Amino acid sequence: MKKAKTTNPELIELVHFLKKQSRESETKIWRDIAEHLSKPRRKRITVNISHLNRYAQKNETVAVPGKVLGAGKINHPITVAAFAFSEKAKQKIKAAKGKCLSFFELAKKNSKGLNVKIIG
Repeated sequence: MKKAKTTNPELIELVHFLKKQSRESETKIWRDIAEHLSKPRRKRITVNISHLNRYAQKNETVAVPGKVLGAGKINHPITVAAFAFSEKAKQKIKAAKGKCLSFFELAKKNSKGLNVKIIG
């Protein structure tokens, strides 16, 4: 049986970028996120807003190696980096004065990955 590979060019580019960033900055966080994103789609992480609200503190930076969904409420600002966001999730994070980032943006702002929590 042939092993299935991801064909999403955006995802492939992101995984390569994160692995390169990990080697250059000598940090494990980018490699860990790249490994999570390399998994098959059915095994990728999906997180609801309520989960982020529960486990992330005010003004904290959170990385979700998968998709953020809009179920639940958020009542404090957080910065969230994820591979994908639902429209509802983006609206709720921005309404709470938080930020939605891609992994490219997060890695360029914080190359060492300091104070970033992986949730999922």
